[in-house]
Amino acid sequence: MSKLVYLFIFFIPWSFYAQVDASYQPGLQTPIAGFKGSKEGMQNIQTLLDQLQPGDTLKLEPGFYYGPGHIKTPNVTIDGQGKATISGRHLRSVLYIEAPGVTIQNCHLIESGDSPDKIDCAVKIKKENDFRIINNKIEETLFGIDVFWSEGGQIKHNDITSIASKPKGLKGDAIRFWYSKHNLVQENYWHQVRDMVVWYSSDNQFIGNRGIDNRYSIHFMYSHNNQISHNHFSNSSVGIFLMYSERTIMNNNLIEGTQGVTGMCLGMKETSSNQIIDNKFIYSARGIYIDVSPFVPTKTNTISGNEIAFCNTAIEFLKDQEGNIISENMFHDNLTQVFIQGGGTANRNEWLHNYWDDYAGFDKDGDNIGDFPYKLYEYHARLWRFNPDIKYFYGAPILSILDYLEKLAPFSKPQFILKDPKPIFNLEDYKKERQKEMGITLPKS
Repeated sequence: MSKLVYLFIFFIPWSFYAQVDASYQPGLQTPIAGFKGSKEGMQNIQTLLDQLQPGDTLKLEPGFYYGPGHIKTPNVTIDGQGKATISGRHLRSVLYIEAPGVTIQNCHLIESGDSPDKIDCAVKIKKENDFRIINNKIEETLFGIDVFWSEGGQIKHNDITSIASKPKGLKGDAIRFWYSKHNLVQENYWHQVRDMVVWYSSDNQFIGNRGIDNRYSIHFMYSHNNQISHNHFSNSSVGIFLMYSERTIMNNNLIEGTQGVTGMCLGMKETSSNQIIDNKFIYSARGIYIDVSPFVPTKTNTISGNEIAFCNTAIEFLKDQEGNIISENMFHDNLTQVFIQGGGTANRNEWLHNYWDDYAGFDKDGDNIGDFPYKLYEYHARLWRFNPDIKYFYGAPILSILDYLEKLAPFSKPQFILKDPKPIFNLEDYKKERQKEMGITLPKS
């Protein structure tokens, strides 16, 4: 069989598996040019905001406006029409929403203050509900959007970046939720920011967003019942991190290129009752990192239908963990399939119907289930438990030869890692069946 035919059979059937819905278009819906002229005739935005009555729409003429601006009238719309720039003059936040039902759209928001303690940002919402932040370009502000104790808001189609001159660790977050519920974050594009954080905030939706070149694409802490769907995150240190956060539904996301010492597509720390379904975790240091999860033994995490490929380690456990259901996933082209940092086994989790590209078995009865269980043992990986510097040779031919020789005639007792009693045998057949029975697609809001 030619190499071209092999690549077609092996990779193409999975090209539709766990994909981000192409109907989502993250970033600006309409261009935001901002104002390119002189700042000499700039206007005070507060003067215009003070004239608003409930239900008014303020359409800003092309020009340069300065803040900070405080919006204290309920149910008003501030529309920059794509050609108005509002600057915070490096003082504090650019705009403050201090009334319910406020919409900010089509604005170019720049030059917030530089205080991480005060969370200087482009838009600050504090204890005000039903806000809408739509189609704005945010740049050269420390934080992007700060949502404090607010509900029922929509943040859609914004382009958000932080202060360009700052190193990544000193930039602000694209969006920051604190004690905020029932909000929708959809089709935004954040890049060159520090993190996007969700703390003490439940029942929110994060759908169809794009994040690139950040530290944490989204970091959840003490935040339950959130949905994370159809997002694409790349080239960050960490894709999604669930810390002390339960009942997360995470499906159809593509996370790639999370490299470095802390690199992981998905991190789970002391978190339970999560559903990790139909995602792609590829080209990363770790696909999934599991640290004492599930935290509550009776509350299992379900990890199903995911493609984990081209990673140094597909799934890494901090310790000998139990309580996860890991089924119907696709593991291929990883240097290490499963690794336990503290030693021991991963077999106290439930492994079933996964595809393993290193499975050596047959399917004589044609039911697409391997005739023998898939058993994973640790051979050469044990060497760098005693000397971490050996990991420099990770993937080198010499370690592959050692691994082969140990399997052929072990000169030390290998460490048993896991057994999948019914491994998937044929990818294409399984992919078709799963698309019919297990596909999950959330409707657009």
